[in-house]
Amino acid sequence: MTGASSGIGAATVRLFRAHGWDVVGVARRADRLAALAEETGADVFTADLTVQADVDALRDHLAASGPVHALVNNAGGARGLDSVESAPVEDWAWMFEINVLAVKRVTSAVLPLLRETLRTDAAGSADIVTVTSIAGHVAYLGGGGYNAAKFAAHALVEVLRLELNGEPIRVIEIAPGMVKTEEFGLVRFGGDPEKAAAAYVGVENPLTAEDIAETIVLSVELPAHVNLDLITVKPLAQAAPTRVARGPLVPKD
Repeated sequence: MTGASSGIGAATVRLFRAHGWDVVGVARRADRLAALAEETGADVFTADLTVQADVDALRDHLAASGPVHALVNNAGGARGLDSVESAPVEDWAWMFEINVLAVKRVTSAVLPLLRETLRTDAAGSADIVTVTSIAGHVAYLGGGGYNAAKFAAHALVEVLRLELNGEPIRVIEIAPGMVKTEEFGLVRFGGDPEKAAAAYVGVENPLTAEDIAETIVLSVELPAHVNLDLITVKPLAQAAPTRVARGPLVPKD
């Protein structure tokens, strides 16, 4: 499970552990991973997924620690709401590194381990779950680099599913809409808590990290022949990325 130090990743580690899974939580922040391990009993591994040597070390750790049945690519993030013209190219580069290239690196590293499990453990199937975003399906003003990165991640998943056709490996994409977590907005708005909070003002029941964790675990625990190719998950108050009801949800007169 990548991106395990907070938000959706940490919630998913907790839920998989509650369901009896052995889990390896992966993230950059060792202190948060240590706390998660203490809380849940999960194994943890500190790695920067934009660094190939770290991904190689993760692969070796997984190979040594037991059979791998599922990979959840969750690490990602957004920076800014600038226009295509004005956005710093460094923000775009960062978004492509973490949302696209990190997914490619980890998938390439772990896929042989999934195949080895299928050969030796009679598991029946294996899973590659990637958390993208509705931003990878619908463009919106201010989306710029994040739209581009998540559209690319969606394409990566679609092509991977074609490439793995004929193998007992499910390729699943989870595309959340508005999820209120502790860090996504802070990263997007350069650490400004007021801007981060403003996105959720008046929105009745935005999704939580636990909601997405439920979706991820459900998709993996379905019968092996059932593949949820793409799951789009939005709060009821959100019809589209920029169509969000603010205030109570009530019937029209």
